[in-house]
Amino acid sequence: MSIDQLEEIAQAMMAPGKGIIAIDESNTTCKKRFDGVGIESTEENRRAYREMLLTTPKLSDHISGAILYDETLRQSTKAGVPFTRVMMDAGILPGIKVDKGPVPLAGFPGDVVTEGLDGLRDRLKEYARLGAKFAKWRAVIAISDESPSGTCIEANCHALARYAALCQEAGIVPMVEPEVLIDGSHDIDICYEVTEATLRSLFGALYEHNVLLEGTILKASMVLSGKDCPEQADVEEVAEATLRCLKSTVPATLPGIVFLSGGQSDEQATAHLNAMNQMGSKPWPLSFSYGRAMQTAALQIWSRDMAGNVAKAQQTVYARARDNGLAALGQWKK
Repeated sequence: MSIDQLEEIAQAMMAPGKGIIAIDESNTTCKKRFDGVGIESTEENRRAYREMLLTTPKLSDHISGAILYDETLRQSTKAGVPFTRVMMDAGILPGIKVDKGPVPLAGFPGDVVTEGLDGLRDRLKEYARLGAKFAKWRAVIAISDESPSGTCIEANCHALARYAALCQEAGIVPMVEPEVLIDGSHDIDICYEVTEATLRSLFGALYEHNVLLEGTILKASMVLSGKDCPEQADVEEVAEATLRCLKSTVPATLPGIVFLSGGQSDEQATAHLNAMNQMGSKPWPLSFSYGRAMQTAALQIWSRDMAGNVAKAQQTVYARARDNGLAALGQWKK
């Protein structure tokens, strides 16, 4: 795939008023979600759930792409149509999660590093054949009195850069996700410092690995107070701090930034995105790549009657996509 094609896919991912839905939960994570609503996490139930999400009528009005798990990328609808074909026919780009999750970083208690680089070149070739147009790799940065160490940030950003270079070699747009966790009692200023250091390290590593920024998407966490912090920053403060941090670290050549919801409520994630998009001009479009903030309400509805509540659950999926699509334009109203 040419450089122009990578840029074209990245631009399509950032189409105005559209975002990415993340349905890339591992089977282990999916089991936790299903357990919470009393559903058995069988392969067929996971397939049926993802079919409900991906076949939501008019979903592409507000969704440009969906991040899938390995199992999902290979699955089909009940009628036998591959999910990737359903998506492309609807104008939704298929994406794929390719990392293998975080493990403890030896020598640095409390820090983790994401694994999955071994064999990635061959896996990406296969994913491209299966129809994936973009990929995602998530690094995890936790904040505590001792964490994160500089080594943790550097190791994770180095892995993100190696992954991104391999993606572009395979003709797949890399989505780089350095998530600064909301867990902890830290205030918004500490989150700002850690997020700024992480993003500076990330773009330095991407540059060193000759990654084409015009064919790369950043999936960023917002600058937030830790969930256990007694003083929670309000919507305007979060939006202002996040924008200030991004403007000081992210090159203007990037096609766009999508945010993860990262433990925020559905409405908080939408309100923060909307506020940022109402704060004047920015070098890049800001949109969303939400998982739980897109799915939680729909899963609860669907779980009560998996056969009978499909349309009702899909209405909720569409409503969440619409609200976040409006927030990506700064036009959402509570």
